[in-house]
Amino acid sequence: MLTVGDKLPEFSVVAAKPGFNMPEENGDSAFETITNDSFEGKWKIIFFYPKDFTFVCPTEIVEFAKLNEEFADRDAVVLGGSTDNEFVKLAWRREHPDLKSLNQYSFADNGSLVDGLGVRDQVENVALRATFVVDPHGVIQHVSVNNLNVGRNPTEILRILDGLQTDELCPCNRAVGGDTL
Repeated sequence: MLTVGDKLPEFSVVAAKPGFNMPEENGDSAFETITNDSFEGKWKIIFFYPKDFTFVCPTEIVEFAKLNEEFADRDAVVLGGSTDNEFVKLAWRREHPDLKSLNQYSFADNGSLVDGLGVRDQVENVALRATFVVDPHGVIQHVSVNNLNVGRNPTEILRILDGLQTDELCPCNRAVGGDTL
């Protein structure tokens, strides 16, 4: 598994764009190819979840979505995904009331990112609940990984991003926007 200080690997994934529920809406495709060069100058919050149409995963996606504006205020783009394809992502958005018109990218990883980062569960053959905070230069600044059955805390990821962006020493339990040492 790649870790802090490693460079984000070369990858290419297809993502359902924010706000889309159908493959095409108003003449615009719902899909966009995202690579390690996408979103130049932005921080990337990349989070994996095991499967679409499951139970824990939408709770995490919804919580990241609630914080999307705060991530955007910090020049960060949120990218959530699994190894399910892009059409499954849209179908899930249409079927799950909390995911309808989701305000973040939902990527379908054919393995280039999950395997490049080393976060595929070898028994279930799905992505672990891994989160990577990547700086604008493509360097990983934070990694956290949970087992398949335990959801993560998106507010903690925002707190970590906020701390990383201070370039200062941040004490334990420092709140978002809190004092540095």
